[in-house]
Amino acid sequence: MIPDYYSVAQVADILGVSKETLKRWDRNGKLISICHPKGNYRLYHRSQLEAFEEAQILFNSSWDQEILSTPLRDFKLIELFAGCGGLALGMEKAGFKSTFLNEIDHDACATLRGNRPHWNIFEGDIKNINFSEYQGEVDLISGGFPCQAFSYAGKKLGFEDIRGTLFFEFARAVKETKPKVFIAENVRGLLKHDDGKTLETISNVIHELGYKLLPPRVLKAIFYQVPQKRERLFLVCIREDLAKDIAFQWPSPYKRIMTLRDALKAGELYPKDVPNSEGQKYPKRKAEIMAYVPAGGYWRDLPDELQREYMKKSYFLSGGKTGIARRLAWDEPSLTLTCAPAQKQTERCHPEETRPLTVREYARIQTFPDTWFFSGSLSSQYKQIGNAVPVNLAFAMGRALVRLLNNIEEPSASLERAVPEKELIASSIYSIRA
Repeated sequence: MIPDYYSVAQVADILGVSKETLKRWDRNGKLISICHPKGNYRLYHRSQLEAFEEAQILFNSSWDQEILSTPLRDFKLIELFAGCGGLALGMEKAGFKSTFLNEIDHDACATLRGNRPHWNIFEGDIKNINFSEYQGEVDLISGGFPCQAFSYAGKKLGFEDIRGTLFFEFARAVKETKPKVFIAENVRGLLKHDDGKTLETISNVIHELGYKLLPPRVLKAIFYQVPQKRERLFLVCIREDLAKDIAFQWPSPYKRIMTLRDALKAGELYPKDVPNSEGQKYPKRKAEIMAYVPAGGYWRDLPDELQREYMKKSYFLSGGKTGIARRLAWDEPSLTLTCAPAQKQTERCHPEETRPLTVREYARIQTFPDTWFFSGSLSSQYKQIGNAVPVNLAFAMGRALVRLLNNIEEPSASLERAVPEKELIASSIYSIRA
């Protein structure tokens, strides 16, 4: 890419709009692309994007300053629903010391133990854990609790009323340990789950526990050195007795958007090309059909007769079904990884070779180091990686939490000024709940 120029795909990601929207803007004069001087495709110059607030946030990022964040002392962490360690590893990179981790999946626990033998891991149901021994000993609790529907009939839905949900167990851990801060991550859909009632219930319980919930925010992983279009909702909660005059600053975005090439080839993210590893295979006929899909394309790029053969009755249904027969592109971030790269609805085909992504390719797209290995069957490894929080996203959040805890320890130690609330508006980089 020419310096200071951005492709259509990159601009769509930066501004949080579709490529079709950019085409419409091109036609109506809102944002007119220019022709590449040596190629038959369209570009945008940086100066064209500076009028957009989303681009301003990217261009004026404090990433280089924030990357220097270090804890004033050893901050202790408890991780719940730890999975294969994406969130915990990012927190470790930020400087947190893991005191205790819980996960119920056997293979994920084997992954954690194999990579971090010194971590204190409890394998089993969180309901069987007494957290009281950690009271006053923990600075941060983190984890991604599974989102379960609550029953609202005739209930106030305080702490006692959510028994039987996994969020109750998360809340119980907070109640028994009383950390300075806790964070919960989840899917974006939690914002509107059950018309917002689920999040309202969670907010009520957080208040009942004696914590201040900051406005929840959806972070887009592509802005935090993750070559993947993945979104995670974060809830940051500060204990009420510590929350007064303490400001939390969400992590600033990285200076550019990483692509699949950054993930799989030697460069800024990794010193070497992705190592060989196991991977799923396509059946013979499926591979023959997928071979016709161009990089960045999907089933509609097939010849019509192959579309009909591959889609069967779905060919006649409405909707784009853009995940079907999808091949990734080198110079764009990967689509969100799922728990299986070869399922018909969620294809994640290699950009050049006609095959699903391998385990190590999956891991790199989630920004795990090549030294982080996964236990269990092939399908279990894909599932663990697909369910993980991207390590670099967790690292960015971890640095922000280090700055928060530093500020609690010594208010003058805050690396950054508090960001005025007027700057915290919804953008393509992050979304704030209304």
